[in-house]
Amino acid sequence: MAAGAQLSVTDQRRMARHPVDHPVIAEHFRAGDMRMHIANLSSHGFMVDDARDLARGDRVIVRLPVIGRIEAYVIWVRENRAGFQFERIIRVDDFMAMIDTLQPNPRLRRAR
Repeated sequence: MAAGAQLSVTDQRRMARHPVDHPVIAEHFRAGDMRMHIANLSSHGFMVDDARDLARGDRVIVRLPVIGRIEAYVIWVRENRAGFQFERIIRVDDFMAMIDTLQPNPRLRRAR
């Protein structure tokens, strides 16, 4: 029996990524609490630029503004970066409110 999450993912990396600078404490199911830095965010997931001891399929829970606690799965790991997919869909209005909170400088926000 395979360990970790059984992911059936289509390539959703084409979704608009929003650059952010957001530190979080992730609850890792095996390693406990981990500090992570979210570097970009989309409506389907996020990327951290300080991945340590993560493997494809690992699960974490993070707390994001507006959204609250949400579970995410590691989809890919490259050097010190890792990409995560959210376990559920985030409503568009909640996602935009979160981006407004995380990107207070309107020049960094993508056109809507």
